Amino acid sequence: MSLTTALAYARHGIPVLPVHTPDRGGVCSCTRAERCDSSGKHPRLRHGVNEASTDPRRIELWWAHWPGANVGLRTGVVMDVADVDSAEGWHGLRHLLDDEIPPGPLVRTGSGGRHLWFRPTGFGNRVRLLPGLDWRGVGGYVLAPPSRHATGAVYTWIHRPGTVLPALSAALRSMIAGPPPAPLRPVARPDRYASAALDAEADRVARAAVGCRNDTLNRAAFALGRFVGAGLLDAGTVRRELEAAARCAGLGQAEIRGTIRSGMRAGTRQPFHHPADHAA
Repeated sequence: MSLTTALAYARHGIPVLPVHTPDRGGVCSCTRAERCDSSGKHPRLRHGVNEASTDPRRIELWWAHWPGANVGLRTGVVMDVADVDSAEGWHGLRHLLDDEIPPGPLVRTGSGGRHLWFRPTGFGNRVRLLPGLDWRGVGGYVLAPPSRHATGAVYTWIHRPGTVLPALSAALRSMIAGPPPAPLRPVARPDRYASAALDAEADRVARAAVGCRNDTLNRAAFALGRFVGAGLLDAGTVRRELEAAARCAGLGQAEIRGTIRSGMRAGTRQPFHHPADHAA
């Protein structure tokens, strides 16, 4: 059943990846088993969501090896997803949509939450957009029906995908985009500023809570990649510092490397500009 569904998603252009599965007692199929803090929700693939594919032969090989795998869908390609996991998040989302839920694809998650599909925005993941509301965009993924949750419940369709995905309201798009960057102040010693930023971002990654670790790492890699692009930090040093911090936070090596690579690549394309401070 999961293979058939995975192939159907792929035929619609959505990159698919196999995800670990909880047993009837909620214990994850990964090597951490009952110690796993994300049972049935993390990728089986070494490079995680970066290996998601629409190639039917590859998908068939994956499910031949893991026939009971949960089905993960990469977001930011065909769709972005509003991930609602509480009544507070649902009310907040309704407010951002002018109190009108659009007639688009809607999934009931295994925990009783909701996944609403929207047209892709080009934005990345946003954890805790509002209390109980996350956004899954570029570089993210969601579980899809008929995946199983650690509670034993399965992901099911409330409204199946049609031909057109709904667009975002202006308020929701604005919240996902975030505030415009603050005007840049002159930096007297940009090298020291970059070094301090490296320490601060590594500390933020190391202290990141479960559920926002990957997003925190991605944001840190992007921010520090801007300094690398400006020649103010060494790329190897940044990678080593972020890898050590992410391991301290509990992320796996494959996920760490993929997230740092994509975040730094994006950051170096927008290098940090540092006008000299000529104040007397």
